[in-house]
Amino acid sequence: MNGASLRLRGRVAAKLGDNVDTDVIYPGRYLNITDREKTPEHLFELAYPEIRAQIRPGDFIVGGKNFGCGSSREQATAAMKYSAVGAVIAVSFARIFFRNSLNLGLPVVVSEEAVAALAAGDEVEIDLAAGCIVNPATGATYQAAPLDPRAIELLAAGGLIPYLKQQHA
Repeated sequence: MNGASLRLRGRVAAKLGDNVDTDVIYPGRYLNITDREKTPEHLFELAYPEIRAQIRPGDFIVGGKNFGCGSSREQATAAMKYSAVGAVIAVSFARIFFRNSLNLGLPVVVSEEAVAALAAGDEVEIDLAAGCIVNPATGATYQAAPLDPRAIELLAAGGLIPYLKQQHA
């Protein structure tokens, strides 16, 4: 996402199922890594190691219900953000994962309709404010939950810390 853009365009790099927990996203054995930019080296390492090689900058991850459940580790979100994942689309998110994602500037989109229809390799466009996902190749449009304007402000700033720096500069 660049600047105040509310629209994203990317490719579905991977489609995962329900209850993808934070240990699957980022294994607990690597929690001692303090440099967030090194976290992508272990993204999905235990269950889906092939995904790391498939992610191109701006790609999307699609998940089912309860994406990001498990521990409240921020590293799961950081590993995706610093792998250049453009957004995560899921049926639902664990609440703490959802908030961690906004705080770190990783867009999260709730859309049961899109998750049911999208496949790995699909190119899609997301309008975060309108809550709309479009597959330009097929013309299909899927309803998503629009993000709160405050969440969009955080994402446009790049996350909570950059947002606060802008507000108090």
